Amino acid sequence: MGTSKDTIADVLDALGPLRVRARAMFGEYALYCDEKVVALVCDDRLFLKPTAQVDGAALGLEPCPPYPGAKDHWLVDERAMRDRESFRRLVQSTADALPAPRPRRRRGRRGGG
Repeated sequence: MGTSKDTIADVLDALGPLRVRARAMFGEYALYCDEKVVALVCDDRLFLKPTAQVDGAALGLEPCPPYPGAKDHWLVDERAMRDRESFRRLVQSTADALPAPRPRRRRGRRGGG
C-alpha cells in the first residue's frame, strides 16, 4: 500500500520543534531525529524503535513489526500522537537513547591506476 505524503507531513508537523526529517525508502519512510533513525512509517502507521529507556508497554503502545520479518517496534497510534508534547518527548527520548550514527565513508576512486 505505501505511506502517503500527507501522513508524513502530519507526523513532521506534530514533531515541529524537534530536529526531524523523513526519508523515503521503498515506498515507506524512515523518520530521523538528530540524524538518528528513530522510527519507520509503514502503511501510514508509525513504528518507534525500541530502546531500554523508553517503556512503550507502560505508555500503552503495542509491540509489532513494521513489515514482515522485522523485529518488533512500538506502534504509536493516533491517540498517542494527539498529545503532541508527549509525542515529542517520546521521539526525543528514543533519539537520545540511540547511539550516534557512524560517519559515512567517503567514496573514493578504486584501483591504483
